[in-house]
Amino acid sequence: MTEDSQRNFRSVYYEKVGFRGVEEKKSLEILLKDDRLDVEKLCTFSQRFPLPSMYRALVWKVLLVFCPFPPPWVFVGILPPHHESHAQVMTYRKEQYSDVLHALEVIRFISDATPQVEVYLHMHRLESGKLPRSPSFPLEPEDEVFLAIAKAMEEMVEDSVDCYWVTRCFVNQLNNKYRDSLPQLPKAFEQYLNLEDSRLLSHLKTCSAVSRLPYDLWFKRCFAGCLPESSLQRQIPQDSSDAIVSKAIDLWHKHCGTPVHSA
Repeated sequence: MTEDSQRNFRSVYYEKVGFRGVEEKKSLEILLKDDRLDVEKLCTFSQRFPLPSMYRALVWKVLLVFCPFPPPWVFVGILPPHHESHAQVMTYRKEQYSDVLHALEVIRFISDATPQVEVYLHMHRLESGKLPRSPSFPLEPEDEVFLAIAKAMEEMVEDSVDCYWVTRCFVNQLNNKYRDSLPQLPKAFEQYLNLEDSRLLSHLKTCSAVSRLPYDLWFKRCFAGCLPESSLQRQIPQDSSDAIVSKAIDLWHKHCGTPVHSA
Protein backbone atom coordinates (compact mmCIF):
# COMPACT_ATOMS: atom_id res chain seq x y z
CA MET A 1 0.00 0.00 0.00
CA THR A 2 1.46 3.35 -1.03
CA GLU A 3 1.93 6.23 1.42
CA ASP A 4 -0.93 8.23 -0.16
CA SER A 5 -3.35 5.28 -0.02
CA GLN A 6 -2.37 4.62 3.61
CA ARG A 7 -3.04 8.28 4.43
CA ASN A 8 -6.42 8.16 2.67
CA PHE A 9 -7.34 4.93 4.49
CA ARG A 10 -6.41 6.45 7.85
CA SER A 11 -8.41 9.62 7.09
CA VAL A 12 -11.53 7.61 6.21
CA TYR A 13 -11.08 5.38 9.27
CA TYR A 14 -10.62 8.31 11.67
CA GLU A 15 -13.72 10.02 10.27
CA LYS A 16 -15.82 6.86 10.61
CA VAL A 17 -14.90 6.43 14.28
CA GLY A 18 -15.60 10.08 15.04
CA PHE A 19 -12.12 11.62 14.91
CA ARG A 20 -12.47 13.99 11.98
CA GLY A 21 -9.46 15.93 10.77
CA VAL A 22 -6.73 13.97 12.57
CA GLU A 23 -4.51 13.75 9.49
CA GLU A 24 -5.26 17.36 8.55
CA LYS A 25 -4.30 18.52 12.05
CA LYS A 26 -0.95 16.77 11.76
CA SER A 27 -0.34 18.35 8.35
CA LEU A 28 -1.13 21.81 9.74
CA GLU A 29 1.23 21.30 12.68
CA ILE A 30 4.02 20.45 10.24
CA LEU A 31 3.34 23.68 8.33
CA LEU A 32 3.36 25.70 11.55
CA LYS A 33 6.77 24.34 12.56
CA ASP A 34 8.54 26.14 9.72
CA ASP A 35 10.75 29.04 10.86
CA ARG A 36 9.16 31.14 8.15
CA LEU A 37 5.51 30.19 7.66
CA ASP A 38 4.56 29.42 4.06
CA VAL A 39 1.60 31.75 3.49
CA GLU A 40 0.62 30.08 0.21
CA LYS A 41 0.45 26.62 1.77
CA LEU A 42 -1.46 27.89 4.82
CA CYS A 43 -3.94 29.61 2.53
CA THR A 44 -4.45 26.44 0.48
CA PHE A 45 -4.88 24.37 3.65
CA SER A 46 -7.44 26.83 5.04
CA GLN A 47 -9.49 26.62 1.85
CA ARG A 48 -9.52 22.82 1.82
CA PHE A 49 -9.85 21.85 5.48
CA PRO A 50 -11.41 23.14 8.72
CA LEU A 51 -8.88 24.84 10.99
CA PRO A 52 -8.53 23.29 14.48
CA SER A 53 -9.70 25.81 17.08
CA MET A 54 -6.30 25.77 18.84
CA TYR A 55 -4.58 27.11 15.69
CA ARG A 56 -7.37 29.14 14.11
CA ALA A 57 -6.47 32.56 15.51
CA LEU A 58 -2.77 32.14 14.66
CA VAL A 59 -3.42 31.11 11.06
CA TRP A 60 -5.96 33.89 10.55
CA LYS A 61 -3.58 36.49 11.94
CA VAL A 62 -0.88 35.39 9.50
CA LEU A 63 -3.20 35.22 6.48
CA LEU A 64 -5.36 38.30 7.04
CA VAL A 65 -3.87 41.60 5.90
CA PHE A 66 -4.66 45.24 6.49
CA CYS A 67 -3.60 48.59 5.02
CA PRO A 68 -1.70 50.59 7.66
CA PHE A 69 -0.82 53.34 5.21
CA PRO A 70 -2.75 55.42 2.64
CA PRO A 71 -2.31 54.86 -1.13
CA PRO A 72 -0.19 53.46 -2.58
CA TRP A 73 -1.47 50.55 -0.47
CA VAL A 74 0.98 48.64 1.69
CA PHE A 75 -0.44 45.29 2.75
CA VAL A 76 0.97 43.50 5.80
CA GLY A 77 -0.35 40.68 7.96
CA ILE A 78 -1.55 41.04 11.52
CA LEU A 79 1.42 38.79 12.23
CA PRO A 80 4.44 38.33 9.93
CA PRO A 81 5.41 34.88 8.62
CA HIS A 82 8.54 34.80 10.82
CA HIS A 83 7.94 33.09 14.17
CA GLU A 84 10.60 35.06 16.02
CA SER A 85 8.74 38.33 15.34
CA HIS A 86 5.30 37.19 16.55
CA ALA A 87 5.65 38.14 20.22
CA GLN A 88 7.02 41.63 19.50
CA VAL A 89 4.51 42.40 16.75
CA MET A 90 1.62 41.18 18.89
CA THR A 91 2.82 43.50 21.66
CA TYR A 92 2.49 46.41 19.21
CA ARG A 93 -1.01 45.24 18.21
CA LYS A 94 -2.08 45.09 21.87
CA GLU A 95 -0.67 48.56 22.55
CA GLN A 96 -2.50 50.00 19.57
CA TYR A 97 -5.71 48.31 20.71
CA SER A 98 -5.32 49.79 24.20
CA ASP A 99 -4.55 53.27 22.87
CA VAL A 100 -7.61 53.35 20.60
CA LEU A 101 -9.81 51.93 23.35
CA HIS A 102 -8.55 54.57 25.81
CA ALA A 103 -9.19 57.36 23.31
CA LEU A 104 -12.81 56.30 22.92
CA GLU A 105 -13.22 56.18 26.70
CA VAL A 106 -11.73 59.68 27.10
CA ILE A 107 -14.16 61.21 24.60
CA ARG A 108 -16.97 59.21 26.27
CA PHE A 109 -17.87 57.39 23.10
CA ILE A 110 -17.97 54.06 24.93
CA SER A 111 -18.57 52.91 28.49
CA ASP A 112 -18.54 49.66 30.44
CA ALA A 113 -22.11 49.09 29.26
CA THR A 114 -21.24 49.28 25.56
CA PRO A 115 -21.58 45.85 23.88
CA GLN A 116 -18.19 44.51 22.84
CA VAL A 117 -19.00 44.32 19.14
CA GLU A 118 -20.03 47.99 19.20
CA VAL A 119 -16.71 48.80 20.86
CA TYR A 120 -14.97 47.08 17.95
CA LEU A 121 -17.06 49.09 15.50
CA HIS A 122 -16.20 52.44 17.12
CA MET A 123 -12.52 51.48 17.22
CA HIS A 124 -12.63 50.59 13.54
CA ARG A 125 -14.41 53.86 12.71
CA LEU A 126 -11.85 55.89 14.68
CA GLU A 127 -8.89 54.20 13.01
CA SER A 128 -10.54 54.60 9.60
CA GLY A 129 -11.24 58.31 10.16
CA LYS A 130 -15.01 57.74 10.02
CA LEU A 131 -16.01 58.20 13.64
CA PRO A 132 -19.29 60.20 13.77
CA ARG A 133 -19.79 63.10 16.12
CA SER A 134 -22.07 61.06 18.36
CA PRO A 135 -22.48 57.32 19.04
CA SER A 136 -26.23 57.83 18.66
CA PHE A 137 -25.93 58.60 14.94
CA PRO A 138 -27.72 56.04 12.70
CA LEU A 139 -25.58 53.18 11.47
CA GLU A 140 -24.46 53.06 7.86
CA PRO A 141 -24.98 49.83 5.86
CA GLU A 142 -21.24 49.14 6.08
CA ASP A 143 -21.48 49.44 9.87
CA GLU A 144 -24.21 46.79 9.92
CA VAL A 145 -21.93 44.51 7.92
CA PHE A 146 -19.06 45.10 10.37
CA LEU A 147 -21.29 44.32 13.38
CA ALA A 148 -22.59 41.09 11.82
CA ILE A 149 -19.07 39.88 11.06
CA ALA A 150 -17.84 40.97 14.51
CA LYS A 151 -20.62 38.99 16.20
CA ALA A 152 -19.64 35.90 14.23
CA MET A 153 -15.95 36.39 15.03
CA GLU A 154 -16.74 36.87 18.71
CA GLU A 155 -18.07 33.30 18.80
CA MET A 156 -14.92 31.92 17.20
CA VAL A 157 -12.10 34.03 18.70
CA GLU A 158 -11.88 34.23 22.49
CA ASP A 159 -9.31 36.97 23.01
CA SER A 160 -10.77 40.47 22.54
CA VAL A 161 -7.57 41.89 21.00
CA ASP A 162 -7.38 39.05 18.50
CA CYS A 163 -11.09 39.35 17.77
CA TYR A 164 -10.82 43.05 16.97
CA TRP A 165 -7.80 42.65 14.71
CA VAL A 166 -9.21 39.65 12.87
CA THR A 167 -12.59 41.37 12.38
CA ARG A 168 -11.04 44.66 11.27
CA CYS A 169 -8.64 43.04 8.82
CA PHE A 170 -11.27 40.66 7.47
CA VAL A 171 -13.60 43.59 6.74
CA ASN A 172 -10.78 45.70 5.28
CA GLN A 173 -9.67 42.87 3.02
CA LEU A 174 -13.26 42.28 1.94
CA ASN A 175 -13.71 45.96 1.10
CA ASN A 176 -10.32 46.57 -0.53
CA LYS A 177 -9.72 43.32 -2.35
CA TYR A 178 -13.22 42.13 -3.22
CA ARG A 179 -15.31 45.31 -3.43
CA ASP A 180 -15.55 45.13 -7.24
CA SER A 181 -16.39 41.42 -7.15
CA LEU A 182 -19.30 41.60 -4.71
CA PRO A 183 -21.83 43.17 -7.15
CA GLN A 184 -21.08 40.33 -9.61
CA LEU A 185 -21.89 37.54 -7.15
CA PRO A 186 -25.70 37.46 -7.65
CA LYS A 187 -25.20 36.96 -11.39
CA ALA A 188 -22.52 34.34 -10.78
CA PHE A 189 -24.85 32.61 -8.32
CA GLU A 190 -27.54 32.29 -11.00
CA GLN A 191 -24.98 31.07 -13.53
CA TYR A 192 -23.63 28.29 -11.30
CA LEU A 193 -27.08 27.37 -10.01
CA ASN A 194 -28.16 26.92 -13.61
CA LEU A 195 -25.26 24.50 -14.13
CA GLU A 196 -26.01 22.53 -10.97
CA ASP A 197 -29.81 22.59 -10.85
CA SER A 198 -31.48 24.37 -13.78
CA ARG A 199 -34.94 23.21 -12.67
CA LEU A 200 -34.55 24.94 -9.31
CA LEU A 201 -33.41 28.16 -10.96
CA SER A 202 -36.32 28.01 -13.39
CA HIS A 203 -38.73 27.52 -10.48
CA LEU A 204 -37.25 30.46 -8.57
CA LYS A 205 -37.62 32.68 -11.62
CA THR A 206 -41.18 31.50 -12.25
CA CYS A 207 -42.29 32.47 -8.77
CA SER A 208 -40.26 35.74 -8.90
CA ALA A 209 -38.11 34.64 -5.97
CA VAL A 210 -34.67 35.24 -7.51
CA SER A 211 -34.81 39.01 -7.06
CA ARG A 212 -35.93 38.55 -3.45
CA LEU A 213 -33.08 36.35 -2.33
CA PRO A 214 -31.08 37.88 0.56
CA TYR A 215 -27.94 38.58 -1.46
CA ASP A 216 -26.71 41.26 0.96
CA LEU A 217 -27.02 38.86 3.90
CA TRP A 218 -25.22 36.15 1.96
CA PHE A 219 -22.44 37.97 0.17
CA LYS A 220 -21.77 41.36 1.77
CA ARG A 221 -21.82 39.83 5.26
CA CYS A 222 -20.16 36.57 4.14
CA PHE A 223 -23.11 34.65 5.62
CA ALA A 224 -22.50 36.11 9.10
CA GLY A 225 -25.86 36.21 10.87
CA CYS A 226 -27.25 33.76 8.31
CA LEU A 227 -25.46 30.48 9.04
CA PRO A 228 -24.48 29.36 12.56
CA GLU A 229 -20.96 30.31 13.58
CA SER A 230 -20.22 26.61 14.18
CA SER A 231 -20.80 25.98 10.49
CA LEU A 232 -18.81 29.03 9.36
CA GLN A 233 -15.82 27.65 11.23
CA ARG A 234 -16.60 24.17 9.76
CA GLN A 235 -16.17 22.36 13.07
CA ILE A 236 -19.43 21.22 14.64
CA PRO A 237 -22.43 20.24 12.47
CA GLN A 238 -25.67 22.07 13.22
CA ASP A 239 -28.75 20.78 11.37
CA SER A 240 -27.91 20.79 7.67
CA SER A 241 -25.94 24.03 7.58
CA ASP A 242 -22.57 22.30 7.92
CA ALA A 243 -23.34 20.23 4.84
CA ILE A 244 -24.37 23.41 3.01
CA VAL A 245 -21.05 25.07 3.77
CA SER A 246 -19.05 22.00 2.71
CA LYS A 247 -21.05 21.62 -0.51
CA ALA A 248 -20.65 25.34 -1.29
CA ILE A 249 -16.87 25.09 -0.90
CA ASP A 250 -16.79 21.98 -3.12
CA LEU A 251 -18.76 23.82 -5.83
CA TRP A 252 -16.48 26.85 -5.50
CA HIS A 253 -13.44 24.68 -6.19
CA LYS A 254 -15.29 22.92 -9.02
CA HIS A 255 -16.30 26.07 -10.90
CA CYS A 256 -13.69 28.61 -9.79
CA GLY A 257 -10.64 26.51 -8.97
CA THR A 258 -8.42 27.17 -5.99
CA PRO A 259 -7.56 30.90 -5.83
CA VAL A 260 -3.98 31.80 -5.07
CA HIS A 261 -3.37 33.86 -1.94
CA SER A 262 -2.34 37.39 -2.83
CA ALA A 263 -2.14 40.74 -1.06
